[in-house]
Amino acid sequence: MALITRRGALTTAGAALAGVLAPPVGSAYATGNGHRPRPLWRAHAHNDYEHTRPLLDALDHRFGSLEADIFLVGDQLLVAHDPEDLDPARTLESLYLDPLAARVRANRGSVYRGHRRPLQLLIDIKTEGSSTYAELDRHLKRHRHLFTTYAHGRVHPGPVTAVISGDRAARVPMEAQRVRRAFYDGRLADLGSPAPASFIPLISDNWSNNFTWRGAGAFPEAERQKLRAIMDAAHSRGQRVRFWATPDLPGPERDALWAELLAADVDHLNTDDLSGLRAFLEAHDRT
Repeated sequence: MALITRRGALTTAGAALAGVLAPPVGSAYATGNGHRPRPLWRAHAHNDYEHTRPLLDALDHRFGSLEADIFLVGDQLLVAHDPEDLDPARTLESLYLDPLAARVRANRGSVYRGHRRPLQLLIDIKTEGSSTYAELDRHLKRHRHLFTTYAHGRVHPGPVTAVISGDRAARVPMEAQRVRRAFYDGRLADLGSPAPASFIPLISDNWSNNFTWRGAGAFPEAERQKLRAIMDAAHSRGQRVRFWATPDLPGPERDALWAELLAADVDHLNTDDLSGLRAFLEAHDRT
């Protein structure tokens, strides 16, 4: 259940003000003594664009992964959860690609200064996958030095790794590319398939469709073993795992479920509550 109340789209003036209020690029996570806390690589900002300052709020909380939903409208990629929320001023370029490029330039080649590990940008396609991906590919090429790239059988890390989720029709054109600046978000059904981690580096699935436990009482041992088996299978192939539709209301049930995910070495914890997940991971000394 989302904690963020869906609001109307930001006006252009409001978006500009949000940018003015943002801390200087590259310094949002620095403390007064110059110490930079480690990025929280496990933290994933679900529906990031619904926060007051898309991208910037997640970066201020040091999240290592965030999610943007896109709709193809003409030749523009608009960011929203539902069609009625579409605003021509809220594009993937303006909310994510341009600010990330500026931040990487200011930070000398990384999203988090001093940390070369790529930020994960999960892009969820809401319109027809093949045509939307074709346009997205053109947008990613405009920022060719920003993104991790697959070229002729090799992966070349960049400051940001784009992973494509949503409409499954995007898979066909992606697999046909010999050079691409994006990777595919698999499902549990893809575990053990011939597709390598160089194409499917991430496995995401709905927690509620695969587990009955919601954090109340003891985690059933059969479900704990199922989770561990999933993680072993993914990690043996170099793939990471994320579950969505996990409990997200503050309280002992959410904490219990998050603790089990950490114990099983799940790679990304999904939330709308940026401060809540940051506090949890810091309390458990986990990044």
